[in-house]
Amino acid sequence: DINWRNFKKACQFARDGGCSTAMITSKGEPTIFPDQVSEFLQNLAPFNFPVIELQTNGLLIADGPGNKVTDQHLKDWYNAGLTTVAISVSHYDADKNKEIYMAGKKDYMDLPALIAKLHRFGFSVRLAVVMVKGYIDSVAEVEKMIAFAQANKVEQLTFRPVTKPDKSENEAIFKWTSEHHVPAELEG
Repeated sequence: DINWRNFKKACQFARDGGCSTAMITSKGEPTIFPDQVSEFLQNLAPFNFPVIELQTNGLLIADGPGNKVTDQHLKDWYNAGLTTVAISVSHYDADKNKEIYMAGKKDYMDLPALIAKLHRFGFSVRLAVVMVKGYIDSVAEVEKMIAFAQANKVEQLTFRPVTKPDKSENEAIFKWTSEHHVPAELEG
């Protein structure tokens, strides 16, 4: 259950403090519950945030089987004030993204088609690139990612390295992030 009273207090506090952007995200994938995204947008509306963003992997918005986000959702979200869809990716190549986001499962979505679809509904698109060793891990790979974004008319592009914890309760996660952390010179 969502404590809407506290949510509204937090929104008011943010607006009073000059915050101009609200982001809908989650510890998992927010579009698993598209009606809940709609509810958050409805509750954000009175606070008139100039920019409202949704952070997603995009898989449930992309056209294809398993799509949970309908065209009606996208229309409603746009009309409710959603301005930007930030898609988490690890590469410009579908097979590389599949390795990260869909290990051992079906084909990865058509990322250029998703970007075009979101543009048709009026959204700005950000590619939120998680830099991973063996994926986007060099200046040359960053330049290729930039070229991909430009070719697909992506409005915003961010790069951040995969987080490598000092220690972890999950040894497999600790090992993977330690092995896939990008070189320090790319972090700055």
